[in-house]
Amino acid sequence: MEKRKIIYPDYNNSLVNLAISILKFWNPNHPGQSLKILDNYLIRDYKNIVLILLDGMGTNIMEKNLEVDGFLRRHFLGSYSSVFPSTTVSATTSLLSGLTPAEHAWLGWINYYPQIDKNVTVYLNTIQNTFRQAADYNVAWRYCPYESIASTIKSFGGFSYTLAPFEEPYFSSFEEICKGISQLCSLPDKKYIYAYWYEPDSTMHANGCYGEKTKLVLKRLEFEIENLSQDLEDTLLIVTSDHGQLDSTCVTITDFPEIFDCLKRMPTIEPRAVNFFVLDDLKEKFKYEFEREFSEKFILLTKDEVIRRKLFGPGIEHPVFRDMLGDYLAIAIDDLSICNSSEQAENFIGMHGGMTEDEMKIPLIIKDFP
Repeated sequence: MEKRKIIYPDYNNSLVNLAISILKFWNPNHPGQSLKILDNYLIRDYKNIVLILLDGMGTNIMEKNLEVDGFLRRHFLGSYSSVFPSTTVSATTSLLSGLTPAEHAWLGWINYYPQIDKNVTVYLNTIQNTFRQAADYNVAWRYCPYESIASTIKSFGGFSYTLAPFEEPYFSSFEEICKGISQLCSLPDKKYIYAYWYEPDSTMHANGCYGEKTKLVLKRLEFEIENLSQDLEDTLLIVTSDHGQLDSTCVTITDFPEIFDCLKRMPTIEPRAVNFFVLDDLKEKFKYEFEREFSEKFILLTKDEVIRRKLFGPGIEHPVFRDMLGDYLAIAIDDLSICNSSEQAENFIGMHGGMTEDEMKIPLIIKDFP
């Protein structure tokens, strides 16, 4: 069986650099390295910069599910890099902040927060694998706050808007989001509009990456974007994604007692970027057992190796980043995922978070409207 292509994150050509390009559109002196291919478009003084993020629509997902002469592939400029882990929490936070995961410390779906000594499901603010609230405040925002590029743009004197299903007015369909974009673009002020939609990621998790349901979802998204484009003037439209996906086989960590019994706590981050906090006197045993079981599907690195390779990105590390990492990090390089619960292992098909080409390579789609 042919091995999958591994792609390491490229923090000179990534979502982080896209965010910095947008910031430099409002303030050319803003520090950081921008995305050169986007900068070539931003030399024009558009009234509207519109960025649409379709969760999970990696380059391979787009190319294998949509027609070559459709709107998205016609305006596809090329691929660039997600961040690591290639997952929504870390990637969208990098796009929203212009920071690498090492800088913002929103590492994955589940993070360990040393301040409270708990594993927390980040977006739900719950204790891992439970419905219990982690605290009477938002844990991630209290301990890992960041300034959004939307806020920074406003400090430069610009206008900025976010359209998403989880923010007021809580859009219930992608069609509604596109109508909201159109309405905002008609306003006279120079502005940045960021729009997020959770598809095709949600459909692929449940049904896989290349079935008919996924194709229908992507075709509908493409239809709505092309329909929106007919209303745009003096606008730069950017469509991209946070990561890709691949069809995966899932196992549960508790089914491997020789590994699980070495742990201080449940693993965190993601099923395809799994960090392990290991009992001090069992580290050698853990490494031996893990590599015996998973060496063909995962790369196992120590914390020091992860830091040295800067997999979570360059920049000034968040003060608790290293404490959140654990002792070992297992990175998926094939089609296997290691879940924390049998429920997740049994119900997820499409997965992401690892360093395969399917997960790391994302599309940059641009259309300008004079």
